[in-house]
Amino acid sequence: MTDTSAKPAPVAANGYVLPRTAPPIAVSGLILSMALIAVGGGLIFAYIPIRLGSLGFSPSSAGWILTSMAAGGFVGCLGTGPMVKRVGHARAYMTLAAILILSHLTLALTVDPMLWMGARAGYGLAATGLFIISQSWLNDACPNEWRGRVMAIFYMAYVLCIGLGGFLITFVDIESGVAPQLAIFFVTLAILPVGLTNLKAPLPPEYVTVSFRGVWRISPVGLAGLLAVGGLSMLVQGFAPIYANAIGYSKDEIGLMLFLMQFGMIAVQMPLGALSDRMDRRKVLIMACVLVLIFAGITSQVGGEIGLWVMIALFGVWAGATETIYAVANAHANDRAEPQYYVALSMTMLFAWSLSGFVLPGAASFLTDIFGAKAFMYVAMVIALVYGLFVAYRMTRREGVPVEAQEAYEPRAAQAAYAPELYAPVTEEDVDQEIPR
Repeated sequence: MTDTSAKPAPVAANGYVLPRTAPPIAVSGLILSMALIAVGGGLIFAYIPIRLGSLGFSPSSAGWILTSMAAGGFVGCLGTGPMVKRVGHARAYMTLAAILILSHLTLALTVDPMLWMGARAGYGLAATGLFIISQSWLNDACPNEWRGRVMAIFYMAYVLCIGLGGFLITFVDIESGVAPQLAIFFVTLAILPVGLTNLKAPLPPEYVTVSFRGVWRISPVGLAGLLAVGGLSMLVQGFAPIYANAIGYSKDEIGLMLFLMQFGMIAVQMPLGALSDRMDRRKVLIMACVLVLIFAGITSQVGGEIGLWVMIALFGVWAGATETIYAVANAHANDRAEPQYYVALSMTMLFAWSLSGFVLPGAASFLTDIFGAKAFMYVAMVIALVYGLFVAYRMTRREGVPVEAQEAYEPRAAQAAYAPELYAPVTEEDVDQEIPR
């Protein structure tokens, strides 16, 4: 393997230290590490509602635990940058991996829902931070010629391994602590490729900003999309196994559902994403909102009598439409932004995504106490309807970006934070050019 750390980093005329590129094999360790973490994470997504259900807890208990995880993710979005600035990428990565292990260990040692809420908050913080650090590292290491392909592989590996982890619940004794123990095993394995890598870490962040007013001026549709989709993603990915357990599906059936949902999600997102490169992206966003409305609406009416395979199809299309909103809203915002605004844009969009991912599942959990396990479907339908109408209204107020001026679409996962520009070093001139507040 080439030792890239021995080569001096090139410096651009404006003072940037340009990224050190590395061969593809050098970045594979990061991708493998996050894939292993995703396997453990997917396993716990399936384990918690099934285990709580077997102990007689209501579906809302699992919903509140999911909300606590989202709250931890919100803190992770805010705190990862300062942590990396203080100790660097590699040490921050190891620290967050240790928090993941402690989170899973708590699940193995107790079945107290209150303690599980704290453990899952730690998981949300750590998993979000790890994803942000990994993206930063990969973006720094990859040259433009193959950065897009590497990031696509990274996202697809992460998403599919979440499904694979969910499927592993079929081989686990739900009455024991084997599931969280396996999750600890996967996180421990994930530390090894990062601990042994010679991949040069990027420079720590020097300046980031959040500017809702500025990003609203650039792209109201993009910002509103992230405010909607953080919650939408948590609703379908997090509440689907809770609902399936509540209506009587077995752990094997829930594991299969979580696995196959990921393929349905990709099958919907990829063609709609490609379509957004050929037309006004806002039309694709409206299509995706309509799909959420239709498939969440059907699921809310049919219940469990329709059979497992139909349920998987409904949830798969619903999840794919949600992923489409996330990726296309990001792409639409980038189409309208000038390069000097990318740092503030990505940080603000990340903040909006994490805020939504915390608030909306909390509302769904509260309503689950009142209306039962289907409450999350109604919340998702309201969000999709409001956002779709808002996008349609914006189309009457502003011309679309010409197709030839649009950036190429990139697949992204609404299940994980996206902030590729978050750790880009900036100069004083860049600060002066930031989005006005």
